Formats: sequence, C-alpha cells, structure tokens
Amino acid sequence: MRLLLHAGCGELLARAARLAARRLLTSSAAAAAPCHGRAGPCLPPTAPCSGVPRRWSSSFNVPPSAEFVARPVGVCSMLRLPVRASAEGLDAAFVGVPLDTGTSNRPGARFGPRQIRAESAMVRRYNASTGAAPFDSLLVADIGDVNVNLYNLPASCRLIREAYQKIVASGCVPLTLGGDHTITYPILQAVAEKHGPVGLVHVDAHTDTGDRALGEKIYHGTPFRRCVDEGLLDCSRVAQIGIRGSSYAPDPYKYCRDQGFRVVLAEDCWLKSLVPLMAEVRQQMGDEPVYISFDIDGLDPAYAPGTGTPEIAGLTPAQALEIIRGCKGLNIVGCDLVEVAPMYDVSGNTALLGANLLFEMLCVLPRVKTM
Repeated sequence: MRLLLHAGCGELLARAARLAARRLLTSSAAAAAPCHGRAGPCLPPTAPCSGVPRRWSSSFNVPPSAEFVARPVGVCSMLRLPVRASAEGLDAAFVGVPLDTGTSNRPGARFGPRQIRAESAMVRRYNASTGAAPFDSLLVADIGDVNVNLYNLPASCRLIREAYQKIVASGCVPLTLGGDHTITYPILQAVAEKHGPVGLVHVDAHTDTGDRALGEKIYHGTPFRRCVDEGLLDCSRVAQIGIRGSSYAPDPYKYCRDQGFRVVLAEDCWLKSLVPLMAEVRQQMGDEPVYISFDIDGLDPAYAPGTGTPEIAGLTPAQALEIIRGCKGLNIVGCDLVEVAPMYDVSGNTALLGANLLFEMLCVLPRVKTM
C-alpha cells in the first residue's frame, strides 16, 4: 500500500511539472507578443491584455477592474498600469522621485511614491464626476523612479533634470510622485528647456521662495526662488493658492508679489467654492504652457496629516478638486504631487488623497476626452 501511494504521488508530481512547463511556455509567448499592436511586451497582471476579461475595450493601457482582478494582485504600479522602462511612445507617464534630502522638518517623503502607488489601487478608470476618460484618450504608463542620490542634494537635482530632459524630449507629459518640493526645481529646468518660461499653478501652505537656509540655496523651501533666478517661470502667470502659517518676516509674501505672482491666502478660501477663483486663474494662464505643482500640505492636516511641514487651517479635499478641475483647458505640460510622508499617517489617507489628485491631474491634461 505504501509503495502504491509513493507511485501515485510520483505520477501526480510528474503531471504537475508538465502542466507548469506548459503554462510557462504559454505565458512566455504571451509576454513576447505586442500589446494592442504596440511594440513591447505586456506586463501581466497589470497590463490590460493579460488575458483578464474587460467590460470595455480600448487601444490604450487601462487599469484592470477590481471586478476581475483583486486589488492586491500584481506589481505595485501607479493605478496598476503597465510599467515601462522609458517614456518613449507614451502620451503621459507617472514618475516617482523618492527624495527627501531637502526636507526642513520631518523626513519621510522619500517613501511617498511607494505609498501613493499602493493606495492608487482604489482609483478606477473613469472620472464619473467630470466625465473624463483619460485611458480612452492617452497612452499612459508608470515608468518607475528616478535613481536619486540620497546623500547629495545637488547631484540628485542633476539626476532629476537629466531624467526629465529625456521624458520631455519624447513628447510625454510627466506626472510626478514626490518626494519633497525640492524636486520641482530640476523638473522645471527640464520643462522650461523645451517650452520656455512656463505658467505655474502652485497649491501649498508655503510659497517656497526662500533664498537660503543653513547657508544652502537648494532645499524644499527655495525651489521657486531658484526658478525665478534662472528665468524658468513666466512670473505674470504664477498663482499660489492656500498659502498660510506663521512666518520669519512681517511681510513674508513681499518677494512673490514683487515678482508679479498672484498669492491667494488660505483664509481667502475658507468656507467658499474656488470655482470663481479658478475662472480668473485660467484667464491669467492663457494658452501658453502651464505646470501644476501640488504640495499635499496645502490641504488641512485634518485631511492630510502625512506630511513633513503641516500648517493648520488649510484647504479641503473638495477645494483641491475644484482647483485641479479648474485647470481643464489649460496647456498643461507637467504636474507633480509632493511632500507625502506616509509614516505620519497610519491610515494611508494622505497617500490616498495624493493618488486621487494625481488621477485628477491626468484627467485635465490636453486631449483627454469626455464620455
């Protein structure tokens, strides 16, 4: 009897090995096949052509529906999109910049991109509120992270600039997962190299226009001062929204106003819709290239506690949506969402907010169709 059992087990193991080999050959052939007629392999299970049934067909990359693929399944990419090695051939790309060497208070934003990607599994294909159908309009993928140098901030800025020069040169619009706000400076160096001085819709608790701290001219409190120094911004088309908090000077916003920036204080936003404000901002921005930079601390820490420099009495998530949706129709050439530091919010809500705001930014890019 014991010999028979051993023989039966041997036969079952052999059968299992043959089945596994057959599946491996099948999956290898599928991976080598082009995706929707486009060059390059599909990356199961995140790719839309991984054999999972879908209710709607599309010739673009589509996040898999949780109706068919469990949310925890697959590689942890932004919106569970395919992962690509570069931006070539893409209309828009999510890029992580896991850097927090420029942080002045609580560190941890280096882990922001990873947590935002994890929480983005909750985001679905269509924007039911605005009707935007970004994945029926643009070819979008996650192209991974910039390989920053955590021990050398100037070197990291160079690495970021060089990475974004390639992204922008390919014609792809970058949507960046930060990282602290230092990263916007080298990103805008690359963006302005192609588009010239850009307009800026900047949501933040802080203007980030300091000149230096501890003797250093590059950190997360100085990116827009450096951008002005280098002529990267069209200063007549800069709007800073949600600004608040105590200050080191009696008139902390003088520099911004002297440059021609529009500074919208948080108290001027309390208890009101920002739709009328955004109508004015759209007129200010005109048809020329615009960059959106959204610091998560622009929101009140009641909603987004997972950040390094929180300030009380900030914007609400609803107002954040009004700001981003109010950018629809602008000539947007890049966006970022920065300063998510996940360890200060064990609920994950800050990163979830960040993921949703990045989706909203994708939805207002040029050429995104509505249903």
